[in-house]
Amino acid sequence: RTTKGASMTSAIDQTRTEPTGDADERARAVEEQMTDDERFQLVISLMGFIPGSAVGGRDPRLPDDLPNMSAGYTPGIPRLGIPAIQSSDASMGITNPGYRPDDEGATAFPSLISLGSSCNPELVRRIGEAIGREARIRGFNVQLAGGCNLARDPRNGRNFEYYSEDPYLSAVLAAEQVNGIQSQGVVSTLKHFTLNCNETNRHWLDAIIDPDAHRESDLLTFQIAIERSNPGSIMSGYNKINGHAASGNDHLLNEVLKGAWGYQGYVMSDWGATPEWEFALQGLDQESGVQADGLLWGKEPFTDDLRAAYERGDLPKERLSDMVRRILRALIAVGADQWGPAPEVDMAAHAELALEGARQGIVLLKNDDALPLSPDQPLKIALIGGYSQQGVISGTGSGAVAPIGGFAGVIKIGGAGVMGKHRNLFLFPPAPLEVLQQAFPNAQFDFDPGYTPAEAALTAKRSDLVIAFGIRVEGEGFDSVDLSLPWGQDAVIDAVATANPNTIVVLETGNPVSMPWRDDVRAIVQAWYPGQAGAQAIADVLSG
Repeated sequence: RTTKGASMTSAIDQTRTEPTGDADERARAVEEQMTDDERFQLVISLMGFIPGSAVGGRDPRLPDDLPNMSAGYTPGIPRLGIPAIQSSDASMGITNPGYRPDDEGATAFPSLISLGSSCNPELVRRIGEAIGREARIRGFNVQLAGGCNLARDPRNGRNFEYYSEDPYLSAVLAAEQVNGIQSQGVVSTLKHFTLNCNETNRHWLDAIIDPDAHRESDLLTFQIAIERSNPGSIMSGYNKINGHAASGNDHLLNEVLKGAWGYQGYVMSDWGATPEWEFALQGLDQESGVQADGLLWGKEPFTDDLRAAYERGDLPKERLSDMVRRILRALIAVGADQWGPAPEVDMAAHAELALEGARQGIVLLKNDDALPLSPDQPLKIALIGGYSQQGVISGTGSGAVAPIGGFAGVIKIGGAGVMGKHRNLFLFPPAPLEVLQQAFPNAQFDFDPGYTPAEAALTAKRSDLVIAFGIRVEGEGFDSVDLSLPWGQDAVIDAVATANPNTIVVLETGNPVSMPWRDDVRAIVQAWYPGQAGAQAIADVLSG
């Protein structure tokens, strides 16, 4: 065992969340006092708005005085001391998908693939604690984090939301994020169980895998993470596994997760991943974002269909009670039913934590005596491409976090499918150009947008040094077709390196990319999606 491996294990052993028998007893006592109507209201969650609806607007089932709506809402049971369940995305911070227009923004932490590159469980736990605190001040008691699917295909649009391709590393870090979030009285959700490894056709994709290979990869990741953190919830994926839907997979949910592993929390579906009420018999405990199922499948199975099945005797009462007890237990185990005043939140400290995460996540892929750059040299530096005159980019979809003060820019890209309209290029301020000018006060900077290879080459030729930025927008709902940089950036970098071999490339991507120019540049820095402090972290790394 390596020293790093030993330290990772000891950090987990000291911080894991222990299950409590008291939570089981209290959950059972509360459930026994509930009416069937109260039980049924607990096994669904509502989105604040009806996406794609002809009328749009707020769902009429939501109370008029509901503040801070986000991804999901389930009414509470005040007479029994059960709070409303309010959930928020995601693993990089508290997102604002349009439900909270008055929200002034949250800390946008680095992507999980970046934090995975840090190999630092303590750092990930501290970020989890910060996310939990920022959830608390908004009234969210369920955080839809953290993602621990393994990276199986480097074209997967959501790999930036996952830690790595390694089961042990992914499990250790995911467990620490769960521990951090739940230490703040907020339920954390491990997702997506399991083999959710592509976004293209994600509702219909069938992941075919040998059982032994599954056991030694994704299932091992989830098992280790669960043992080390006891997350209140597990979110199932959209996909099938060996022909059976993840949200209704009797073998994986009932036999493996709840049976062999003894998992005591509840299984929630991903939004729009519940086509049939029978999934309740196959291990699903809560249908999330029921309106999404209405749009996709023409029904909300855990509302009318599930109740009808119960009345006919097809859904046993004990199973309904088990669904409810699991949800109650998750809330009780972390203390979400005993909240006092929200904790004080030091946003400046969270910003410093975001910076430290970005620094530790940056990976130096190549360095032919080019780095670090001396801050004192009077160089002529060409900064080329990547919207580096505006900001650093973010992944898109439900995990995109709006920072305090807003984005530096939002470029609408669009695309096919239900998530197409959410495919945007988000830019976090400050601009790398601005921060690099501060880091190298004696240098003279010349910016070129990388609009054409010829223009960029001219700028590079008259400079002592080139810092070229390569970016790729990746996110929920779509995969990359290949590993290349879009918009002709490879041609730009190739032309720049030909004009000036003293070229450093900084990549802001959610996956590895092909680098046909890699032999012609002196250094390559993989910055991933580094979050709101990305520009400063990049400058810190380049300057040593």
